[in-house]
Parts: sequence; structure tokens; C-alpha cells
Amino acid sequence: MEFFKQIGNAVVQVNDFINGIVWGVPLMVLIFATGIYFTVRLGFFQFRHPAFLVKETIVKAFRKKDAGSTAPGELTSFQAAMTSVAAIVGSGNIAGVATALVMGGPGALVWMLLAALIGMATKFAEVTLGLQYRQVHPDGSVSGGAMYYLSMGLKQKWLGILFSILVIPYAFVISAVVDTNSIALALQERWQVPTLATGIVLALLTAAVVFGGLKRIGHVSAVLAPFMGGLYILGGIAVILLNITQVPEAIVTVFRCAFTPAAATGGAVGSIFVCMRYGIARGIYSNEAGLGTAAMVHSGAKVDHPVEQGVWGAVEVFLDTVLVCTVTALTIVLSGLWNSGLDGSALTMRAFDKMLPGNVGGLICLASIILFGFSCLISFYTYAERAAEYIFGGSSKIVIKLLWIAMIVVGSQTTLGFAWDLADTINGLMIIPNLIGLLLLSNEVIKLKKDYFRSAGVDR
Repeated sequence: MEFFKQIGNAVVQVNDFINGIVWGVPLMVLIFATGIYFTVRLGFFQFRHPAFLVKETIVKAFRKKDAGSTAPGELTSFQAAMTSVAAIVGSGNIAGVATALVMGGPGALVWMLLAALIGMATKFAEVTLGLQYRQVHPDGSVSGGAMYYLSMGLKQKWLGILFSILVIPYAFVISAVVDTNSIALALQERWQVPTLATGIVLALLTAAVVFGGLKRIGHVSAVLAPFMGGLYILGGIAVILLNITQVPEAIVTVFRCAFTPAAATGGAVGSIFVCMRYGIARGIYSNEAGLGTAAMVHSGAKVDHPVEQGVWGAVEVFLDTVLVCTVTALTIVLSGLWNSGLDGSALTMRAFDKMLPGNVGGLICLASIILFGFSCLISFYTYAERAAEYIFGGSSKIVIKLLWIAMIVVGSQTTLGFAWDLADTINGLMIIPNLIGLLLLSNEVIKLKKDYFRSAGVDR
């Protein structure tokens, strides 16, 4: 037993060392520089054309579902987007934001939002390229993702393979482990449900969906994602309205801690770099801007032009971070519990409990944790499957399915702290090849954007 404990400690130390390097100043600069670069070259489109983005995504989703489209793909544009939203709106929005505020102070929200606003352009670029380089198979199914534009656009197949190798543990750690663990711990704290029982039930429910293929995942996500996001945002709005007189002070605290964190936090947390590091890392963990993963799901959309789906990438980041993550952060800051010693989903749940009357807040938060986590379990599976398919071929799908279901049970029994740190490390490693690929293929993104906006009659 002592031997395995030493091995475990060694793994943690190695991960901490790599994490410190990966999430150093160079990566922070690369993330912001890439977002700013695309924001400028794309003409600040996320700020200049919000109405057009809404019309091309949310409004279009209600107007038609692309059911009659002859374009290649397995999902409607809306289903593909909701599958992606189901993946990004998860534990990162509840447990991840809470962890960011505990580790980096309330000011982490400012850096999270800044990274998200420019990250809208980054995610637009990667989804657009994902559609541009997707592969259509004889049976009508499609495959796509960062690995395809790295290998075909850059002509660097080894980068595509490296990216795919990183995606598989990324998906397993971030969803099968972290999402399952967040749900299991929340149910255990609230109703003393055994974590193993939660893991088994989640494994069975997830199996029922993922064994139905991408179309079933898309159908379930299209129903689940809007409902769960709306429920949580309404809960957050209720917190703000019921405590409106305290909101200005909370906002001042957030901005003060972003630039002078020591004034409110002190100690190791009282560092602007630590504040930035956790704000940006947890924000990217949540919205996936710069990771290249969302392109794997969006590539299955039935659209005629890559930018037709690319606009969803920008809108997703706004919905995920600017809306949902802000709801979580403001509720925690308003509650004053961010430095109480609580962490993760337990902190967010306690904050909602405190800020809303009765048990309503905690129940809304608990329902959101379960729905967000389950939606991630079914949608993140797609990432692992697509990456394995790229490396090993279609025959690997059944193996990934079985491993995914088994890991959900294992995830319910893991230690959450190390899982978050490991997820950060893999995130950082994936970002580097993807952002390099995006920058080198930027001219193609600009050309595609100009072509689509011109055809839509929008001022470029």
C-alpha cells in the first residue's frame, strides 16, 4: 500500500511540475495574442455584429431545423451546436468557477470574461476550419476536428495524431471523471447518496444514449441543453434581483481583486498572475475556446458553408462564460462564501442556498449539476470516439464506449482535486498545437468569413 501511495505522490508531483510550465506566462500570452489577432483580423465581428450572430444561430434554430438540407452531415446545425453546448456547459460552469474563485480570488472572473470575449473569435476560427476540412465517408457520416485541419490544412499529420492522443485522456478526465465526481459528491452532500450508486446509475444512463450513436446524442442534447441552461440562468437572475442592492459592491470587489488581489485575499492567492492563471484556465476549461475540441462535434452539422456553423462557436462562448459562468461567480461573491473553506460544486450549492429563500437555491443548483454533468457525459464521449477513430479507425468505437462506461463508475470514486489539476495540464498541452495551427491557417479563416458575410449582405 505504501508503494502505491508513493507512486501516486510522484504522479501528482510530476503533474504539478508540468502544469507549472504549461500554464506559465508564454501560454497566457499565446492565448490572449491569438484571440486578439483573430478579433482584429475578423473585424471585431463579435462586437460589431451581435444581432447578426443571434439571427444566424438562435433565431435560425427556431425558424428551421435543417431537416431538408442536402448538405453532408448527421445532425442539424442546431443539434450539432446543442451537443457542443452540452459538452461545454457542465461542471466547469459550477464547480470550475467555484474553484477559480477559491484559488484565484473573485478577480478571476474578470480574466475569465476577458479571455472569453476575445475567445469568441478563436472558437469561430476553429469551428470554421473544422467544417472546412471535415471528411465525408461513403455511408454519409462525417469526421472532423482540429486533427483534420492540422494534418490536411498544415500538412502535418504528426500534429493531428499528437492532438488526438491528447484528446482521449482529456475527455476521460474532464468528463468521465470530473463530471461524474461532481454529481456524485453533490448528491452525497445533499441527500447522502452513496457515490458508487451514483456512478453505476450514470453509467447505465450514459450507455443508453452513447450506444445509440451520434444522432441519438444530438437529439438528447437538443432537448437537454436549452432546458438546463435556462433553469440555471433563471436561478442566477433570481439571486441578482433579490439581492440587487448588494450587486454593485460585489462587482467592485471582483474588479478590485482582479488588479489588486492582495487587497482582498492576501497570501499566495494575492497575486495577479495566480488570479489570471485560474480565471483563464477555468474559463477555457468551461468554454473550450482554443482547444479545438468543439470542431469534432460541429463537423457533423448539415450546412453548406463552414461559417454557417462557425458563428455558433462564437455564440457558445458567450452563452457559456459571459452568461452561465458569471451567474455562478456573482452568486458566490454575493454570498461571501468564496473564502469559507468550501470548494467546487459544494461551494456553489451552498451559495445558492444562502442567497435564495428556503431550499430553492440548492435544489436548482443540484438539478443543474446533475443535468450539466450528464449532458457532458454523453457529448464528451464524442470527443474520445472521434479522436480514437482518427488514430485507430472505426473499429475502436466499441472499445471506447466500454471504457467510457467503466470510467464513469471509477470517476465516482476519485479525488477531485488532482483530477482538476490533471485536466488543466492536458488542456494546456492541447492548446499549443491547436493555436499554432489556427494562426498558420488564419488567412483561410478570414477568406471564408469575408465570403459568407458578403453573401449575407453584412458589412465586413
